[in-house]
Amino acid sequence: MPIYQAVVLAIIQALTEFLPVSSSGHLIVVPKLLGWNDGGLTFDIALHAGTLVAIIIYFFRDWVQIIGQGLGLNIGHNPELKANPRLLWLFVVGSIPAGIVGVVFGKQAESSWRDLYLIGSMLIVIGVFMWIAERASKGDKLLSKVGWGDAIVIGTAQALALVPGTSRSGITISTGLFRGFTRETAARFSFLLGTPAIAGAALKGAWDIHKAGGIAPDMRMPFLVGTLLSAVLGAVVIAYFLRYLRRHSLMPFVYYRIIFGIIVIALAAFFRFNAE
Repeated sequence: MPIYQAVVLAIIQALTEFLPVSSSGHLIVVPKLLGWNDGGLTFDIALHAGTLVAIIIYFFRDWVQIIGQGLGLNIGHNPELKANPRLLWLFVVGSIPAGIVGVVFGKQAESSWRDLYLIGSMLIVIGVFMWIAERASKGDKLLSKVGWGDAIVIGTAQALALVPGTSRSGITISTGLFRGFTRETAARFSFLLGTPAIAGAALKGAWDIHKAGGIAPDMRMPFLVGTLLSAVLGAVVIAYFLRYLRRHSLMPFVYYRIIFGIIVIALAAFFRFNAE
């Protein structure tokens, strides 16, 4: 993989993983449209690793406090987190549905579900879901008030993100709004809940690469570039998006998803027509 392709795809990953527009959809469509090699499993793991590092960078203090409190330690100074010492276990429970779905349907997600018609349809469907959630949003719930029901419902929604075009952040933030969260709280909960799932995917991929003999020599530099760039830019995008949600709605992302979904379906029809 040429370095410039690794740079472009890492930037796309950093932007689309945390903004509710579907990273998987973009990382399937863009290389296909440009005729690029997507880097396969190796580069996919690089991007997952970068995404994980971005979350750890931004939420490091939160995770230290969440884990410490979950283990019964009096640690950290965030009053919102301190008011809910069970958050660690809420994230554990909320991560179970995604783990189960990943094990059962992981192979389909990497093969038959990478269909442009499916991706375009999910972009539109979840865009409409986000629009309805935005219209219904009147909540004021903070992390201090999150309970078991919230973790189970949002965690179940997160499992749907295995389908390309869905968007982990899009489906979980929208579900959080339906549960009465503020926009910023829904996004924070989404990113924190996504941490175990992203870590699990990265670790599984790393093990698969190890079994296959490690990273090929020609992929080592793209791997490094993809990891570092998606990590640094990802942390910046998290900071921007959380600040954005304090005063603005999800509607620009709704419009983007619907327009992009229509374009993807049109491309799918074009490719199929040419193939015939």
